[in-house]
Amino acid sequence: MPLPSTLRRWTPDRLRNDPRFRAVALAAGLIPPRTMHSDAEAATLARLAATAHRVVELGVYEGASAAVFASAMGPGSELVLVDPYTAETRWAALPQGAWAHPTAAKLAVRRARRPDGPAVRWILKPSQDVGRGWDGGPVDLVFIDGDHSYEGALGDWESWRDHVAPGGFVAFHDARAGRPGGHGVVGPTRVVDEAFREIPLDGWALADEVDALVVVRKASSPAGARA
Repeated sequence: MPLPSTLRRWTPDRLRNDPRFRAVALAAGLIPPRTMHSDAEAATLARLAATAHRVVELGVYEGASAAVFASAMGPGSELVLVDPYTAETRWAALPQGAWAHPTAAKLAVRRARRPDGPAVRWILKPSQDVGRGWDGGPVDLVFIDGDHSYEGALGDWESWRDHVAPGGFVAFHDARAGRPGGHGVVGPTRVVDEAFREIPLDGWALADEVDALVVVRKASSPAGARA
């Protein structure tokens, strides 16, 4: 049974953000994985994943959004989770000094996955390296939620967009800074603004927006794609 939230709040930050402590506490069920998405964002991601054959998540952290995918995806599908999980890994959306141990995320996904749910593949490498060498087949949904710097978010977008199947989606998290009803950080927001708001990229279109999440869709036919 999880510890009461009041008790968890009294835990010193140094201990709260220690990845080894969190991995042990998560394994014991004493704390839940940190949830970095809203309920509305989770519902959008689950809807997109429900009909997807292959989903790739870039930046898994403690596995809260990966658990959403694992519980939503159907039989015969594949969930690919990409995160280097190094002490140097940092995301602007996380508390200072916070990083994660993959054990925590793996437990969260295992608990959420249905018996007939997706095959789960873990790749503990930098997301752009994986994207540049990807040979795992077309992807129906890429969730970009890793390095929140402009260079990191842009690199993830550029290294993965060509692997998206016609009619497939890319979802950017923390990408609505300054938008009405939205929030986020500068890096992903700038990537979305440049690619889809200022001069829309041929073959792609905005599909949905909620809270900090922006979803774009690839044209379903070659005629709508960039030459």
